[in-house]
Amino acid sequence: MAAPPDTESFPALSLELLPTDPLLLILSFLDYRDLVSCCYLNRRLNQLSSHDPLWKRHCKKYWLISEEEKSRRNQSWKAIFISSYSDLGRYIHYYATLKKAWDDLEKYLGRWCPRMIGSLKESVKEEDLDAVEAQIRCKLPDDYRCSFRIHNGQKLVVPGLMGSMALSNHYRSEDLLDIDTAAGGFQQRLGLKQCLPLTFCIHTGLSQYMALESVEGRNKYEIFYQCSDQMARNPSAIVMFITGTSYLEWFTSYVNKVVTGGYPIIRDQIFRYVHDKECVATTGDITVSVSTSFLPELSSVHPPHYFFTYRIRIEMSKDALPEKACQLDSRYWRITNAKGDVEEVQGPGVVGEFPIISPGRVYEYTSCTTFSTTSGYMEGYYTFHCLYYKDRFFNVTIPRFHMVCPTFKVSTA
Repeated sequence: MAAPPDTESFPALSLELLPTDPLLLILSFLDYRDLVSCCYLNRRLNQLSSHDPLWKRHCKKYWLISEEEKSRRNQSWKAIFISSYSDLGRYIHYYATLKKAWDDLEKYLGRWCPRMIGSLKESVKEEDLDAVEAQIRCKLPDDYRCSFRIHNGQKLVVPGLMGSMALSNHYRSEDLLDIDTAAGGFQQRLGLKQCLPLTFCIHTGLSQYMALESVEGRNKYEIFYQCSDQMARNPSAIVMFITGTSYLEWFTSYVNKVVTGGYPIIRDQIFRYVHDKECVATTGDITVSVSTSFLPELSSVHPPHYFFTYRIRIEMSKDALPEKACQLDSRYWRITNAKGDVEEVQGPGVVGEFPIISPGRVYEYTSCTTFSTTSGYMEGYYTFHCLYYKDRFFNVTIPRFHMVCPTFKVSTA
């Protein structure tokens, strides 16, 4: 059996003797906190951890700093990271996500809703947010604060950044409130205790609120529309239609829906109609698709009255023959609620019109319905007659589309 090697014959392994490149490769896998810690271990690690390319990844990951911005600032990657952290360090887990959402939204608005860009306000400072907390005597969540370090909401204008909705006799457009206006609307009354408004509609007075504390049956940072409970004896009792569980989730999910084309742009406004890709039916050369929306401001839970609007798009293929041109005569609806109760509706035209459809032409209209249950669905068909063969009639399928009320809860005030 061979004798163990004499360890004293080998020189002690020293960090100073290790080659630089492998050490830099190891350091490149460290998070910014560990990289900073390495600065305090010894002189060699201090020198290596200050290697500027190591900080490039962290600047891009946490602060979304581009090569162009680095050149403009004329600073090293490490200096940029440190200066950004000294200003926004408390938001390091939120900033990149929210900054990307704002950048994507601005880019999209610049293309499709350019006049809305002018309504966005510049960022606020830390001391401004601290002053609001002192004013309302309540802490603001860091994701909310972070968003306002990027943009301080928008001016009270129309259209609102957070989407619009229009019917023949009803219009809603929600602005994202700036921090001072939101603080002025902070609630301490029963039913909305410690709730901060996030949005406001000038026409309806509707707001979405964020709960800053877990009181009156709400979860902390939950976001909701409030609706009066008309059957409660206590006038402060409200029902809350939940729209988000945190500001980060609420804002980024909305932005994602906008920039991916999930909401249509109509008359330079974002309309909050949700389209189910399966809600499409083609009959011959005509395609019918449907998108829907729930209107909390026209709904109530007690008594049960759930108001929905739907937008229908009727389009004839551009490849259809000219003699396929036709005119809509009537509609038939089969409406089913969550209990299985069925109502049938038949009548002339749609919203008082008898549209003509020809190759490549699109006709869209908006209508509404109500349910006494939290969900339901509609389906049916349109009857058309050919313009070239006036005695020829045919039906066009309207796909089944579902409407579902958002989750709601009753205030325990």
